[in-house]
Amino acid sequence: MESCISRFIDKGSVNSHKLYRVRRTVFQMLDDRGYAVSDSDLTMTLAQFRVAYGEEPNRHDLFISTTSRSDCNDRIFVFFAGEAKVGVKDLRTYAMRMKDENVYRAILVVQHITPAAKQGIKEIATKFLLETFQETELLVNIKEHALVPEHQILIPQEKDELLKQYSVKENQLPRMLASDPIARYYGLRRGQVVKLTYSSDVTGHYVTYRCVW
Repeated sequence: MESCISRFIDKGSVNSHKLYRVRRTVFQMLDDRGYAVSDSDLTMTLAQFRVAYGEEPNRHDLFISTTSRSDCNDRIFVFFAGEAKVGVKDLRTYAMRMKDENVYRAILVVQHITPAAKQGIKEIATKFLLETFQETELLVNIKEHALVPEHQILIPQEKDELLKQYSVKENQLPRMLASDPIARYYGLRRGQVVKLTYSSDVTGHYVTYRCVW
């Protein structure tokens, strides 16, 4: 109902509204992953976004570059693909920029992507970690859903202490697939362990752990 009302009140373009929401979710995702994000980026309003990028934003202008709050050598790019469908040629362009600037991790926000480009991402995975999200996946921050528990990614030392405490191996922990929407949101890799804290009238309060596979 809220989205219907906001669309009724909003007199600007649908495209700018959509890209504003997508980019806002990306900034929230980067912040949750531990990357440096300014308060102004996190709190930017739709009106401010339109002043900065116009009613029909050029997606390439939405590009983001930032570094980890804990490791200045950990840089990440976020590309907003201007192409309606990203192909292998487009993928090479993004990979070349990463190579030129010595950045080895990036997020690629697409409208659509060809099967050949998806395969290309797998082929370059030994050199570059390039995650893809469709714009429609980022219109709403999945983490903010009422039934999604709090997630805490354990550092290696915390993981080792957990396994020792319960005398288990990581393959004995409950699993979370790397393709899970929440795992993708946090950019989790195989072997990482996540602490999930449930606290609601529906689930009650309890803690469990998942190992990413």
